[in-house]
Amino acid sequence: MRVLSRQRSASLVGARRSGIAGDGPPWRAMARRGERGFTLVELMITLAVAIVLLVIAVPSFRSLTLSNKLTTAANDMVNAINVARMEAIKRNANTQLCSNSASVNSADALGTACSTQTGAVYAMAGAGANPVLAGTVGIGTSVQLSGDVVAIRFGGQGLGQAVGATSPYTGTVADICTGQMGSDNHRVITMTTGSILVVATSSGACP
Repeated sequence: MRVLSRQRSASLVGARRSGIAGDGPPWRAMARRGERGFTLVELMITLAVAIVLLVIAVPSFRSLTLSNKLTTAANDMVNAINVARMEAIKRNANTQLCSNSASVNSADALGTACSTQTGAVYAMAGAGANPVLAGTVGIGTSVQLSGDVVAIRFGGQGLGQAVGATSPYTGTVADICTGQMGSDNHRVITMTTGSILVVATSSGACP
């Protein structure tokens, strides 16, 4: 029995010495054997999945971004119309929502001040016109107009009329669109009886 104890002690000491002199404790060697990287097949599968996700996600994200730009531009235009109405009531003076077309804006004081500033608002002050609101900045290359914005003029009662008309305006004020979406690519702003505004979404070609 004493001999066996000595042999066991000697074997343990030998194992400890071999661990110190070699690669360390046995559990470290086992951990290293368990470590492994990606194989080429696993890497290719991961890349393929990533590419598929990108192909699906990028167009959806682009459509979402364009849709938000359309909505923002339409909201800015609606805000401009409301500002023109409220300023006319507050000042008891004529104001104008400006068109992108100088000829639509007319050649009087308000129309001349508007020039081609889409969505800007000017108010009469004596014999001249003062700026009230800058033009809409969201209308450019990716988001554009389909046709001209109707120049709407408001009087002290807050009813909007097309420039040169004598009755409250009913019809489309602005059609904002993008040619980079296949559907729901229009935001059409309409006015009823010179005061009620509605923004509708539609699909169609965009110049």
